[in-house]
Amino acid sequence: MSAALLVLEDGRTFHGEAYGAVGETFGEAVFNTGMTGYQETLTDPSYHRQVVVMTAPHIGNTGVNDEDQESSRIWVAGYVVRDPSRITSNWRSRRSLDDELRNQGVVGISGIDTRALTRHLRERGAMRVGISSTETDPAALLTRVKSADQMSGTELAGEVSTKESYVVPAHGEKRFTVAALDLGIKTMTPYRMAERGIEVHVLPATSTLEEVLAVKPDGLFFSNGPGDPAATTDQVELLQGALAQDLPYFGICFGNQLFGRALGFGTYKLKYGHRGINQPVMDRTTGKVEVTAHNHGFAVDAPLDAPTETPYGVATVSHVCLNDEVVEGLELRTPDGELKSFSVQYHPEAAAGPHDAAYLFDRFVSLMTKEA
Repeated sequence: MSAALLVLEDGRTFHGEAYGAVGETFGEAVFNTGMTGYQETLTDPSYHRQVVVMTAPHIGNTGVNDEDQESSRIWVAGYVVRDPSRITSNWRSRRSLDDELRNQGVVGISGIDTRALTRHLRERGAMRVGISSTETDPAALLTRVKSADQMSGTELAGEVSTKESYVVPAHGEKRFTVAALDLGIKTMTPYRMAERGIEVHVLPATSTLEEVLAVKPDGLFFSNGPGDPAATTDQVELLQGALAQDLPYFGICFGNQLFGRALGFGTYKLKYGHRGINQPVMDRTTGKVEVTAHNHGFAVDAPLDAPTETPYGVATVSHVCLNDEVVEGLELRTPDGELKSFSVQYHPEAAAGPHDAAYLFDRFVSLMTKEA
């Protein structure tokens, strides 16, 4: 097995073994705390240009199947694990994770102390990193790491979005039509809407308001996605136009950040982000606490305890993370308190992750029912 090298931009170096493809890769080093769901993580477009460190020590034991991928390919820039499984054991498994990474050209590293690496990222923050199984000189690799692109200021939604629109038909009787802007959408998201009688028109990230309105939607949806929300302007203008026409809106993850910017709030980069399937969030509208699936490195800067007047209605923070009080959801209401639009900073489609937040799709249906 080939030796491999991992070098962070601050010079911290780890030596291990090649995992997946042999080669060299660069990206932003982030860690994921999920104990399960590595296949969904790998195929989540929100991880574009990120090197994912798995905190769970044993990865790959259930192999890779043909049903659980959340897009057509693996998106992570690199993969870091401590102990890769030597065998795969699952009735749906079709191939090993190592083979899948190799087949898709994803460079990884194994056999390193991922606990030490995670603690370093928690203390110093997410940063650029390089993994190489062809370079043996840490100093030479560090030079290339420092010349790699930063995540801040980078617009990436256009790199992961569909190039052509497509339709996910409603299951059973069609009740509503939704225009879903693909900023890095996961396969399960339109499926969850289709289960509720929604015909979902998935549109490219470059779509205009006119193209959105052309499908005669009952509601507008913005998906998850990668990149810095402050560098994403066209979609914010589209959303502002839709809000001005009182089109019901539901956004998740990146869609929450863009909703915040459309309402006039700022966004900022978190020190090391939230990534995993075990994040506690309180829905302040119900008082219930949900265990939720996260993947975000940016957050909305909005006041937690005061409503904000916007050109489109009254905005409030509806959800908050109980670990660090980061804004996890927004609501837009009329002056008399009627809900117009909402968003959350996590994944309610439960791929991978808990099902606590599935009610949000029902809330979207109720919102469109009022408008029908």
